[in-house]
Amino acid sequence: MTPIHSTGYTIFFNDDAYKNLNIYLSDNHIVKIFVLVDENTKKYCLEKFQKSLDKNIEIVLIEISAGEVYKNIETCTFVWKKLTELEADRKSILINLGGGMITDLGGFVASTFKRGIRFINIPTTLLSMVDASVGSKTGVDLDNLKNLVGMFANPEMVLIDTCYLQTLPEREMISGLAEIIKYGLTFNAKLLEDCKNDMWKDADNLDKMIHQSIVIKNDVVLKDIKETSLRKVLNYGHTIGHAVESFHLNTKELPDLTHGEAIAIGMVIEGYISSKLHGFPTDELSSLKTYIHKTYGKTDIAPQHYDAIIDLMRHDKKNSNGNINYILLKNITDFVIDANAPVDLVIEGFNYYSA
Repeated sequence: MTPIHSTGYTIFFNDDAYKNLNIYLSDNHIVKIFVLVDENTKKYCLEKFQKSLDKNIEIVLIEISAGEVYKNIETCTFVWKKLTELEADRKSILINLGGGMITDLGGFVASTFKRGIRFINIPTTLLSMVDASVGSKTGVDLDNLKNLVGMFANPEMVLIDTCYLQTLPEREMISGLAEIIKYGLTFNAKLLEDCKNDMWKDADNLDKMIHQSIVIKNDVVLKDIKETSLRKVLNYGHTIGHAVESFHLNTKELPDLTHGEAIAIGMVIEGYISSKLHGFPTDELSSLKTYIHKTYGKTDIAPQHYDAIIDLMRHDKKNSNGNINYILLKNITDFVIDANAPVDLVIEGFNYYSA
Protein backbone atom coordinates (compact mmCIF):
# COMPACT_ATOMS: atom_id res chain seq x y z
CA MET A 1 0.00 0.00 0.00
CA THR A 2 1.36 3.38 -0.99
CA PRO A 3 2.04 5.99 1.71
CA ILE A 4 -0.55 8.72 2.19
CA HIS A 5 0.66 12.27 2.74
CA SER A 6 -1.48 14.32 5.12
CA THR A 7 -1.23 17.67 6.90
CA GLY A 8 2.48 17.72 7.70
CA TYR A 9 2.96 14.00 8.26
CA THR A 10 2.79 10.72 6.35
CA ILE A 11 0.84 7.52 6.94
CA PHE A 12 2.95 4.43 6.22
CA PHE A 13 1.71 0.85 5.90
CA ASN A 14 2.91 -2.57 7.06
CA ASP A 15 6.64 -3.35 6.53
CA ASP A 16 7.24 0.06 4.99
CA ALA A 17 5.95 1.60 8.23
CA TYR A 18 8.66 0.11 10.45
CA LYS A 19 11.35 0.85 7.88
CA ASN A 20 10.40 4.53 7.96
CA LEU A 21 10.11 4.55 11.74
CA ASN A 22 13.64 3.22 12.14
CA ILE A 23 14.96 5.74 9.61
CA TYR A 24 13.21 8.54 11.51
CA LEU A 25 14.61 7.45 14.87
CA SER A 26 18.11 7.12 13.43
CA ASP A 27 18.03 10.44 11.58
CA ASN A 28 16.86 12.21 14.74
CA HIS A 29 19.40 10.41 16.96
CA ILE A 30 16.65 9.00 19.17
CA VAL A 31 17.82 6.09 21.33
CA LYS A 32 14.98 6.07 23.88
CA ILE A 33 11.25 6.15 23.24
CA PHE A 34 8.26 6.30 25.54
CA VAL A 35 5.50 3.91 24.48
CA LEU A 36 1.92 4.30 25.70
CA VAL A 37 -0.10 1.06 25.82
CA ASP A 38 -3.09 -0.42 27.60
CA GLU A 39 -3.25 -3.96 28.95
CA ASN A 40 -4.59 -5.27 25.63
CA THR A 41 -1.97 -3.77 23.35
CA LYS A 42 0.74 -4.67 25.84
CA LYS A 43 -0.39 -8.30 25.64
CA TYR A 44 -1.15 -8.60 21.94
CA CYS A 45 0.83 -5.94 20.05
CA LEU A 46 3.90 -4.85 22.00
CA GLU A 47 6.09 -7.85 21.17
CA LYS A 48 5.67 -7.43 17.41
CA PHE A 49 6.36 -3.72 17.73
CA GLN A 50 9.52 -4.34 19.75
CA LYS A 51 10.82 -6.88 17.21
CA SER A 52 10.34 -4.33 14.43
CA LEU A 53 12.59 -1.74 16.07
CA ASP A 54 16.33 -1.48 15.65
CA LYS A 55 18.00 -3.20 18.58
CA ASN A 56 19.68 -0.09 19.97
CA ILE A 57 16.37 1.60 20.86
CA GLU A 58 15.42 1.63 24.54
CA ILE A 59 11.67 1.33 25.23
CA VAL A 60 10.17 2.95 28.32
CA LEU A 61 6.65 1.62 28.79
CA ILE A 62 3.70 3.57 30.20
CA GLU A 63 0.61 1.42 30.70
CA ILE A 64 -2.95 2.64 31.28
CA SER A 65 -6.26 0.83 31.68
CA ALA A 66 -8.18 -0.10 28.54
CA GLY A 67 -11.60 1.27 27.70
CA GLU A 68 -13.44 4.48 26.86
CA VAL A 69 -14.31 4.96 30.53
CA TYR A 70 -10.61 5.79 31.14
CA LYS A 71 -10.39 8.35 28.34
CA ASN A 72 -10.39 11.29 30.72
CA ILE A 73 -8.31 14.00 32.38
CA GLU A 74 -7.50 11.71 35.31
CA THR A 75 -5.71 9.29 32.98
CA CYS A 76 -3.93 12.20 31.30
CA THR A 77 -2.70 13.35 34.71
CA PHE A 78 -1.38 9.85 35.40
CA VAL A 79 0.56 9.84 32.11
CA TRP A 80 1.85 13.40 32.57
CA LYS A 81 3.15 12.44 36.03
CA LYS A 82 4.73 9.26 34.64
CA LEU A 83 6.52 11.23 31.94
CA THR A 84 7.75 13.62 34.62
CA GLU A 85 8.96 10.79 36.88
CA LEU A 86 10.73 9.19 33.92
CA GLU A 87 12.46 12.49 33.14
CA ALA A 88 10.94 13.02 29.73
CA ASP A 89 11.98 16.35 28.24
CA ARG A 90 10.89 18.47 25.29
CA LYS A 91 13.06 16.38 22.94
CA SER A 92 11.35 13.15 24.00
CA ILE A 93 8.94 11.24 21.79
CA LEU A 94 5.80 9.34 22.79
CA ILE A 95 4.62 6.44 20.65
CA ASN A 96 0.93 5.66 21.06
CA LEU A 97 0.38 1.95 20.40
CA GLY A 98 -3.29 1.09 20.56
CA GLY A 99 -6.82 1.88 19.49
CA GLY A 100 -8.46 5.27 19.17
CA MET A 101 -8.60 5.79 22.92
CA ILE A 102 -4.79 5.44 23.13
CA THR A 103 -4.05 7.61 20.08
CA ASP A 104 -6.57 10.32 21.05
CA LEU A 105 -5.44 10.49 24.67
CA GLY A 106 -1.75 9.96 23.93
CA GLY A 107 -1.75 12.66 21.28
CA PHE A 108 -3.40 15.08 23.72
CA VAL A 109 -0.94 14.20 26.48
CA ALA A 110 2.05 14.67 24.18
CA SER A 111 0.83 17.93 22.66
CA THR A 112 0.33 19.48 26.11
CA PHE A 113 3.24 18.01 28.11
CA LYS A 114 5.86 20.76 28.51
CA ARG A 115 3.88 22.67 25.86
CA GLY A 116 4.32 19.86 23.40
CA ILE A 117 6.54 16.88 22.69
CA ARG A 118 6.68 14.77 19.55
CA PHE A 119 4.44 11.76 19.14
CA ILE A 120 3.81 8.94 16.68
CA ASN A 121 0.55 7.03 16.38
CA ILE A 122 0.36 3.30 15.69
CA PRO A 123 -3.35 2.42 15.55
CA THR A 124 -4.00 -1.26 16.25
CA THR A 125 -7.77 -1.56 15.71
CA LEU A 126 -9.77 -1.31 12.50
CA LEU A 127 -11.66 1.66 13.94
CA SER A 128 -8.52 3.61 14.75
CA MET A 129 -6.87 2.73 11.44
CA VAL A 130 -9.69 4.10 9.29
CA ASP A 131 -10.72 6.97 11.58
CA ALA A 132 -8.18 8.15 14.16
CA SER A 133 -5.17 7.65 11.86
CA VAL A 134 -5.78 10.89 9.98
CA GLY A 135 -7.11 14.30 10.93
CA SER A 136 -4.81 15.47 13.75
CA LYS A 137 -7.55 15.35 16.38
CA THR A 138 -6.55 14.63 19.95
CA GLY A 139 -8.71 14.70 23.05
CA VAL A 140 -10.48 13.12 25.97
CA ASP A 141 -14.00 12.90 27.36
CA LEU A 142 -15.29 15.17 30.10
CA ASP A 143 -17.84 13.52 32.39
CA ASN A 144 -20.21 11.83 29.93
CA LEU A 145 -19.47 14.08 26.94
CA LYS A 146 -17.23 12.59 24.25
CA ASN A 147 -14.07 14.37 23.13
CA LEU A 148 -15.04 17.63 24.81
CA VAL A 149 -11.45 18.54 25.70
CA GLY A 150 -8.78 18.37 23.02
CA MET A 151 -6.85 20.07 20.28
CA PHE A 152 -5.56 19.64 16.75
CA ALA A 153 -1.97 18.38 16.79
CA ASN A 154 0.04 16.56 14.13
CA PRO A 155 1.95 13.36 14.86
CA GLU A 156 5.40 12.92 13.39
CA MET A 157 4.01 10.00 11.39
CA VAL A 158 1.33 7.32 11.54
CA LEU A 159 2.16 3.63 11.12
CA ILE A 160 -0.51 1.15 10.10
CA ASP A 161 0.27 -2.55 10.41
CA THR A 162 -2.81 -4.56 9.47
CA CYS A 163 -1.31 -7.67 11.09
CA TYR A 164 -2.49 -6.23 14.41
CA LEU A 165 -6.07 -6.83 13.25
CA GLN A 166 -5.49 -10.57 13.69
CA THR A 167 -5.53 -9.96 17.46
CA LEU A 168 -9.03 -8.43 17.46
CA PRO A 169 -12.31 -10.15 18.37
CA GLU A 170 -15.03 -9.95 15.72
CA ARG A 171 -16.99 -7.38 17.72
CA GLU A 172 -14.10 -4.93 17.47
CA MET A 173 -13.72 -5.61 13.76
CA ILE A 174 -17.33 -4.78 12.99
CA SER A 175 -17.04 -1.74 15.22
CA GLY A 176 -14.43 -0.38 12.84
CA LEU A 177 -16.53 -1.43 9.86
CA ALA A 178 -19.10 1.23 10.82
CA GLU A 179 -16.70 4.00 9.85
CA ILE A 180 -16.04 2.35 6.47
CA ILE A 181 -19.82 2.14 5.94
CA LYS A 182 -19.98 5.86 6.73
CA TYR A 183 -17.37 6.65 4.06
CA GLY A 184 -19.41 4.61 1.61
CA LEU A 185 -22.64 6.44 2.42
CA THR A 186 -21.07 9.87 2.16
CA PHE A 187 -18.33 9.64 -0.47
CA ASN A 188 -18.04 6.26 -2.25
CA ALA A 189 -21.03 4.08 -3.16
CA LYS A 190 -18.78 1.21 -4.31
CA LEU A 191 -17.19 1.06 -0.86
CA LEU A 192 -20.65 0.78 0.69
CA GLU A 193 -21.49 -2.13 -1.60
CA ASP A 194 -18.20 -3.82 -0.72
CA CYS A 195 -19.18 -3.61 2.95
CA LYS A 196 -22.62 -5.06 2.29
CA ASN A 197 -21.04 -7.89 0.29
CA ASP A 198 -18.69 -8.75 3.20
CA MET A 199 -15.62 -8.06 1.08
CA TRP A 200 -13.83 -6.97 4.26
CA LYS A 201 -13.70 -10.57 5.49
CA ASP A 202 -10.88 -11.26 3.01
CA ALA A 203 -7.56 -9.87 4.30
CA ASP A 204 -6.35 -8.52 0.95
CA ASN A 205 -9.69 -6.83 0.27
CA LEU A 206 -9.70 -5.39 3.77
CA ASP A 207 -6.26 -3.86 3.24
CA LYS A 208 -7.59 -2.14 0.11
CA MET A 209 -10.72 -0.93 1.94
CA ILE A 210 -8.61 0.46 4.79
CA HIS A 211 -6.35 2.31 2.37
CA GLN A 212 -9.34 3.61 0.41
CA SER A 213 -11.06 4.81 3.59
CA ILE A 214 -7.97 6.71 4.72
CA VAL A 215 -7.59 8.29 1.27
CA ILE A 216 -11.21 9.47 1.46
CA LYS A 217 -10.82 10.97 4.92
CA ASN A 218 -7.44 12.50 4.11
CA ASP A 219 -8.78 14.18 0.96
CA VAL A 220 -11.55 15.74 3.04
CA VAL A 221 -9.21 16.81 5.85
CA LEU A 222 -6.79 18.46 3.42
CA LYS A 223 -9.67 20.60 2.14
CA ASP A 224 -10.97 21.50 5.61
CA ILE A 225 -8.39 20.95 8.33
CA LYS A 226 -10.27 22.66 11.18
CA GLU A 227 -13.70 21.17 10.36
CA THR A 228 -15.50 24.35 9.34
CA SER A 229 -17.52 22.86 6.48
CA LEU A 230 -16.81 19.74 4.37
CA ARG A 231 -15.03 17.82 7.13
CA LYS A 232 -18.24 17.86 9.16
CA VAL A 233 -19.59 15.26 6.71
CA LEU A 234 -17.27 12.73 8.37
CA ASN A 235 -19.58 13.03 11.38
CA TYR A 236 -22.53 11.41 9.62
CA GLY A 237 -24.23 9.18 12.21
CA HIS A 238 -22.16 10.70 15.01
CA THR A 239 -24.54 13.36 16.36
CA ILE A 240 -26.93 10.68 17.56
CA GLY A 241 -24.33 7.91 17.75
CA HIS A 242 -22.04 9.74 20.17
CA ALA A 243 -24.98 10.53 22.45
CA VAL A 244 -26.16 6.92 22.45
CA GLU A 245 -22.61 5.72 23.15
CA SER A 246 -22.16 8.17 26.04
CA PHE A 247 -25.55 7.35 27.53
CA HIS A 248 -24.80 3.63 27.57
CA LEU A 249 -21.30 4.22 28.92
CA ASN A 250 -22.63 6.23 31.86
CA THR A 251 -25.80 4.25 32.66
CA LYS A 252 -24.80 1.33 34.85
CA GLU A 253 -27.79 -0.88 34.10
CA LEU A 254 -27.15 -0.71 30.34
CA PRO A 255 -24.45 -2.64 28.47
CA ASP A 256 -21.61 -0.63 26.98
CA LEU A 257 -21.67 -0.18 23.23
CA THR A 258 -18.61 -0.06 21.03
CA HIS A 259 -18.14 3.17 19.11
CA GLY A 260 -19.07 1.45 15.87
CA GLU A 261 -22.24 -0.08 17.30
CA ALA A 262 -23.39 3.35 18.44
CA ILE A 263 -22.50 5.02 15.14
CA ALA A 264 -24.39 2.31 13.26
CA ILE A 265 -27.48 3.22 15.28
CA GLY A 266 -26.88 6.88 14.52
CA MET A 267 -26.56 6.26 10.79
CA VAL A 268 -29.94 4.53 10.64
CA ILE A 269 -31.73 7.20 12.68
CA GLU A 270 -30.10 10.06 10.80
CA GLY A 271 -30.95 8.21 7.59
CA TYR A 272 -34.60 8.21 8.65
CA ILE A 273 -34.48 11.94 9.37
CA SER A 274 -32.81 12.41 5.98
CA SER A 275 -35.65 10.57 4.25
CA LYS A 276 -38.27 12.81 5.85
CA LEU A 277 -36.49 16.14 5.38
CA HIS A 278 -34.31 15.72 2.29
CA GLY A 279 -35.80 12.87 0.30
CA PHE A 280 -33.20 10.19 1.03
CA PRO A 281 -34.67 7.23 -0.92
CA THR A 282 -36.74 4.88 1.23
CA ASP A 283 -35.30 1.81 -0.50
CA GLU A 284 -31.77 2.92 0.43
CA LEU A 285 -32.91 3.59 3.99
CA SER A 286 -34.56 0.18 4.27
CA SER A 287 -31.45 -1.51 2.84
CA LEU A 288 -29.24 0.34 5.33
CA LYS A 289 -31.43 -0.56 8.30
CA THR A 290 -31.57 -4.24 7.27
CA TYR A 291 -27.80 -4.37 6.83
CA ILE A 292 -27.10 -2.62 10.15
CA HIS A 293 -29.45 -4.91 12.08
CA LYS A 294 -27.93 -7.96 10.40
CA THR A 295 -24.36 -6.88 11.12
CA TYR A 296 -24.69 -5.29 14.57
CA GLY A 297 -27.91 -6.70 15.94
CA LYS A 298 -30.63 -4.41 17.24
CA THR A 299 -29.84 -2.50 20.43
CA ASP A 300 -32.76 -2.05 22.79
CA ILE A 301 -33.24 1.70 23.28
CA ALA A 302 -36.09 2.30 25.70
CA PRO A 303 -38.42 5.23 24.86
CA GLN A 304 -38.00 6.59 28.39
CA HIS A 305 -34.32 7.16 27.56
CA TYR A 306 -34.91 9.24 24.41
CA ASP A 307 -35.00 12.59 26.24
CA ALA A 308 -31.74 11.92 28.09
CA ILE A 309 -29.99 10.95 24.86
CA ILE A 310 -31.31 14.05 23.09
CA ASP A 311 -30.07 16.19 25.99
CA LEU A 312 -26.58 14.79 25.41
CA MET A 313 -26.87 15.73 21.74
CA ARG A 314 -27.26 19.38 22.78
CA HIS A 315 -23.57 19.36 23.78
CA ASP A 316 -22.31 18.09 20.41
CA LYS A 317 -19.29 20.03 19.13
CA LYS A 318 -20.93 20.62 15.72
CA ASN A 319 -23.83 22.57 17.22
CA SER A 320 -24.24 26.31 16.67
CA ASN A 321 -26.60 29.03 17.87
CA GLY A 322 -28.34 26.63 20.21
CA ASN A 323 -29.27 24.24 17.38
CA ILE A 324 -28.38 20.56 17.13
CA ASN A 325 -26.63 20.17 13.79
CA TYR A 326 -26.76 16.98 11.74
CA ILE A 327 -25.22 15.68 8.57
CA LEU A 328 -28.16 14.43 6.50
CA LEU A 329 -28.32 12.62 3.18
CA LYS A 330 -30.25 13.49 0.04
CA ASN A 331 -28.91 10.30 -1.54
CA ILE A 332 -25.85 8.08 -1.34
CA THR A 333 -22.84 10.47 -1.51
CA ASP A 334 -25.14 13.53 -1.64
CA PHE A 335 -25.35 15.29 1.71
CA VAL A 336 -26.52 18.37 3.61
CA ILE A 337 -24.19 20.00 6.15
CA ASP A 338 -25.42 21.66 9.37
CA ALA A 339 -28.99 20.46 8.92
CA ASN A 340 -31.54 20.83 11.71
CA ALA A 341 -34.41 18.53 12.65
CA PRO A 342 -37.38 18.81 15.02
CA VAL A 343 -37.17 16.69 18.17
CA ASP A 344 -40.38 14.85 17.26
CA LEU A 345 -38.74 13.62 14.06
CA VAL A 346 -35.67 12.45 15.96
CA ILE A 347 -37.93 10.43 18.25
CA GLU A 348 -39.62 8.96 15.17
CA GLY A 349 -36.14 7.97 14.00
CA PHE A 350 -35.46 6.11 17.25
CA ASN A 351 -38.75 4.26 16.84
CA TYR A 352 -37.91 3.44 13.22
CA TYR A 353 -34.55 1.98 14.24
CA SER A 354 -36.19 -0.14 16.95
CA ALA A 355 -39.04 -1.44 14.76
